[in-house]
Amino acid sequence: MASAGGPGGGDGGDGLVLRWRPCTQPAQAGFECAVAKVPLDHAAPSGRTIDLALIRHAAADRGRRAGSLFFNPGGPGGPGTVGLPGLYGKFPQELKDRFDIVSWDPRGVGESTAVRCFDTAGEAAARHEGVPPFPVGAQQQRAYVAAYADLAQRCERRDPQLLRHISTADTARDLDLLRRAVGEQRLRYWGISYGTLLGATYANLFPDRVGRLVFDGNVDPRAWANRGAGGEPELNTFLRLGSHLGSAATLAQFLDLCGRAPVSGCPFSAGSPAATRAKYDALLARLAKGPVGTWTYARAVGEVRGGLYSVHPGWSGTADTLQSLWQGRAPDESPAPSGSARYPGFEQSLAVMCAESPNPASPGRYAGLEDRAVRQAGALGRWWAWANEPCAAWPARAADPYAGPWNRTPAHPVLVVNAVYDPSTPYRAGQAMAAELAGARLLTVDGYGHTALDNPSTCVQRHVVRYVLTGALPPEGARCGQDVPPFTTVGKPPSRAASPLPDGPDGTGRTDGTDRTGGTWSTGGRPAGPFTPWPLRPPGLFPDRPGWIAVVLPGMTDAAVGAGVVKEGMVKEGVRSVRRAR
Repeated sequence: MASAGGPGGGDGGDGLVLRWRPCTQPAQAGFECAVAKVPLDHAAPSGRTIDLALIRHAAADRGRRAGSLFFNPGGPGGPGTVGLPGLYGKFPQELKDRFDIVSWDPRGVGESTAVRCFDTAGEAAARHEGVPPFPVGAQQQRAYVAAYADLAQRCERRDPQLLRHISTADTARDLDLLRRAVGEQRLRYWGISYGTLLGATYANLFPDRVGRLVFDGNVDPRAWANRGAGGEPELNTFLRLGSHLGSAATLAQFLDLCGRAPVSGCPFSAGSPAATRAKYDALLARLAKGPVGTWTYARAVGEVRGGLYSVHPGWSGTADTLQSLWQGRAPDESPAPSGSARYPGFEQSLAVMCAESPNPASPGRYAGLEDRAVRQAGALGRWWAWANEPCAAWPARAADPYAGPWNRTPAHPVLVVNAVYDPSTPYRAGQAMAAELAGARLLTVDGYGHTALDNPSTCVQRHVVRYVLTGALPPEGARCGQDVPPFTTVGKPPSRAASPLPDGPDGTGRTDGTDRTGGTWSTGGRPAGPFTPWPLRPPGLFPDRPGWIAVVLPGMTDAAVGAGVVKEGMVKEGVRSVRRAR
């Protein structure tokens, strides 16, 4: 491997040396890669070691370089070697100029020493083909439970030791070694989705080593850990987190805004919010009676859930999909990518979550959880109830998890960012994160989608840049708008009347705080300034066509959906296809 060379490439203590060299994948052009060896068990540092695959983009303005900023793209199971190239274009330019932005595939994931329960990518895809996003009816429930029980047994046979040492706390300890290896005294970090839980774990394990931490699209750490309670949990992880409620609230906004838009803006519009909601309900009722091609009721619900993550282009693509199904046409799908397929890794997210976040141990509990979730959140609740059922048979428990406390005082306070209508990590989770961390400050995004990084806001970016560079937090109660509302043409200033943002689930109005430009909100809560264009899609993850979206397997909670972090080769219906909106 190439010698370290340059800032952030030496021995940061503990003997960990990062030797950077140009990455070899086309999607990673302009990035450098390295491999770090870390202990499998941090309590036994002289024992077995594992590899961590790292990636970085050097600071664009080397004369003004201020250090390194670590990034985690979420998951659990999101590979940074894919996520950073995919989302790098969305980082604020000032941060790209001043910092080496560094990410990595966490232990158990991607190109690091990974949980791989099948010999090849093809075998993994074939074994999972036909497993639905969630089961419908008793027969499918039995098959679903059996499929994931078989997966659990396969994973246990492969590497039982690894399964017990891939917890969030293990990864936080890895991150501390990586911080030292790039020569940073304190950690600068931007974590999205599950990456916020990782950041909160780090902040409480190593509070004196906290520099600037940005948590974007938040997982409530106490809910993840079931508040540290022992015994059988009443609810599965996602229902404790309220993900089903966030999805339902965001879907309601999607349908209402679609109904207010012309069909040129939202193809699924029925002319009014009420008529569009009725049209959606009628479509699901029709699909429950029979599929349109390979588009079953479960697949349609699952794709709607994933399509809500990224407003542009996800919402328009979802509207087009729904309209195609309404007309009895199966939406267009892309051909399989050429070349060898990447290993899909659907078991990697399960391996982290199931080993540390408590879930009911009896498969028979999940039908009742589904009923509860549907009463609270409609059809989307089915996905969130069944997504944790694979944990019922999971054979491993984390050897050294972290379940709190979460209020240790860090050397510097944390910036917490959350959208009011986040379909995965609801606004209440952002409020909880800010309340649980000592001294943290919540920046509210009056908008939609999962994470501010993937759903851009110039206002948020200005606050983040100022915080990372100076440590200055936004004013208490600060609020930001998004640059481009749903169902408007990216690149054209939309009509303010096209997408009014109502009071959110927090029950607050929209007349306080700041808009995306740093000004004040006008009466009615609409931003007072023009909107800024933004790229449709991070480069390098999909063929270069607007309108591509992705939906991935149960267990991928994060930005892996909204950011398009999906591996090549995940093209079969059983592993959620990559498809092109018409």
